[in-house]
Amino acid sequence: MNNILVIGAGPTGSNTAALLASKGHHVTLVSRRGTPASHPGVRHAAADVNDPQTMRELAAGVDTLINCAMPAYDRWPEEFPPIGSAALSLAAAVGARLVTLSNVYGYGPVEGPLRENHALAPHTVKGRVRAGMWDLARRSGVPVAEVRASDFLGHASVGYFNLFVLPALLKGEESVFPGDLDAAHSWSFTLDVAATLAAAATSQQSWGRAWHVPSCTASVHELATATARLAKLGAPRLRRMTAEELRQAAEADTMMAEVAEMVYLFERPFLLDASETQRLLGVSATPLEQVLADNLGPC
Repeated sequence: MNNILVIGAGPTGSNTAALLASKGHHVTLVSRRGTPASHPGVRHAAADVNDPQTMRELAAGVDTLINCAMPAYDRWPEEFPPIGSAALSLAAAVGARLVTLSNVYGYGPVEGPLRENHALAPHTVKGRVRAGMWDLARRSGVPVAEVRASDFLGHASVGYFNLFVLPALLKGEESVFPGDLDAAHSWSFTLDVAATLAAAATSQQSWGRAWHVPSCTASVHELATATARLAKLGAPRLRRMTAEELRQAAEADTMMAEVAEMVYLFERPFLLDASETQRLLGVSATPLEQVLADNLGPC
């Protein structure tokens, strides 16, 4: 059994810690607030990843670090690189391996299914942040792996569908989405993200490469229709946000300015190929209906 430290107690970090503990590993979950773990076998602690002394004390004897820390969407350039550097320095100091949760922003626009060996070619600020962090990790000398997810679905997760569609849908109101409503898109379930992180952290063949999260594929319209059916609601009302509406929203709100940068991911089909994760790590995507039921939570 491994001794594992998980950094970040959001839906992915918490679920990863619980999954690993359920398999008998010794797990510590660290967050700035010391959020209590959802599994009795997980030790929880309050610390900032940028506090090297406290983090080193918590990581003493740890085999593997899993970094799920996530700054605010509009603070990535300022806050993400220091988090990544701190996690790398910690892994080096205690002689541990490091698995980092990442996403697909570093790839830039792609045609066809996106495979794990696709070269990084970022063209956005957030994409360059992600690509730079991975480049630093690969050059660090620390055994590293990166798990890349698409847009999140799952209870309490923050993702484009849950931000732009779900709240209005549940109220019977019109949802306005910044992208093509009928373009096929891959969506990563938080529990599948956790399963991929856990598998990568405990596999001998993980290191020095990226892994894609096995994800379900559906258009925004299909997600909304299936969600409405599960929630026993009428047919959803959806509308694509106009370019002018997006421009005005971006000027008025820093978070929407960040959304505007990433709209290219929703302007045409975006398909995440995770066949290597399925074949080598044994992780498969959860069926869409189960994902959407979890995404609804207690609603």
